[in-house]
Amino acid sequence: MSDESEKSSTFEVLCGLTLAVLAAVLAINDLGAGKYGDDEIIAHNQKANAFDWFQAKGIKQSLVEGQCDMLRILLESRVIPPESEARMGTLMATLDKDIARYKKERKEILLGSAAVGQENWVLEEDGKLGTVKGAREWEAEAKMLGAAGDTFDIATFFLQICLVMGAVSLILKGERMRNIFYGLMVVLGGTGAVFSVMAYAQAGAFG
Repeated sequence: MSDESEKSSTFEVLCGLTLAVLAAVLAINDLGAGKYGDDEIIAHNQKANAFDWFQAKGIKQSLVEGQCDMLRILLESRVIPPESEARMGTLMATLDKDIARYKKERKEILLGSAAVGQENWVLEEDGKLGTVKGAREWEAEAKMLGAAGDTFDIATFFLQICLVMGAVSLILKGERMRNIFYGLMVVLGGTGAVFSVMAYAQAGAFG
């Protein structure tokens, strides 16, 4: 076997192995992009549900505040008979407690149990207090996962282009040109791998 043939054979083996490694990196990157893409959709849905829950509690609070204001006006205008004032006062106190509870519930729904502190836990999920993930927390998670998704896309771009460069280097005969394309494959593949690691790190912040 001539030196030229031996060099060509060695190059093909090296290039093939490099292509295989970079293809594996691309597969891992696509796996993460798919998983965290699904997580982003879930986070957006949970955020929407949490804000709907927050608004529903706000409507209930407004209704109770309206009742309380009406009773207060009736008491102050002396429309209610004196013998009923004590009962109306008790009812107002109950309504005030309901308003305070709704305020706490809305804050916990908005910020999450961890943010409001154990002394302000009022909502239960699956029969447990302190497990509510707030709308703002879901919003932050969706935003972070969206940024990670963009980074995954950049990684995919570089990795796909690097595979093309590698395929071109395999079919070229000139040593100089195939080495150039091989070098481009390695550089682009390395860049894509770095972006993939960054994407996993971004997504893993909420993992």
